[in-house]
Amino acid sequence: MIGTRIAGGLLAVATLTAATACSTSNQPAHATRPAAAVASPAATVSTRPTETLKPLLQQALPNVKGKTFTSAVVDFPPNASALPHRHGQAFVYAYVLEGTVRSQLEGKPVTTYHQGENWVEQPGAHHLLTENTSRTKRAKLLVVFVSNTGDKLKVDDPKS
Repeated sequence: MIGTRIAGGLLAVATLTAATACSTSNQPAHATRPAAAVASPAATVSTRPTETLKPLLQQALPNVKGKTFTSAVVDFPPNASALPHRHGQAFVYAYVLEGTVRSQLEGKPVTTYHQGENWVEQPGAHHLLTENTSRTKRAKLLVVFVSNTGDKLKVDDPKS
């Protein structure tokens, strides 16, 4: 069942990659499940574990000059939270492989995503919150980046 979900997610990534290469739209993706607001991410991140990113594949896109496709698994231990960050000018697709993740992009509501759900982030998006909602179970994401070749995939906000 998980293999079917991953295959479906990868098919969606391929479709999104093709659409990104051909599209000029700047319309943001909208999440489907708004959640209640949470405390300021900066106030809760400092004492919590953080995520780890394990690259799976990095490949220059042969039909889109200057762009690279990168896939990775992002692992959130129980109660882990990422620092606020950006992904530069990368188009990002995230698919929840395991667990539940709460996420918020600047100007958007906090949204909770469960196993099998996914979202996209437009180039330049400011990711204010990404956290595992469980204190006892891991959460894992399959994340795909379509980035400018050579760009960093994640840049944490400067510490205040």
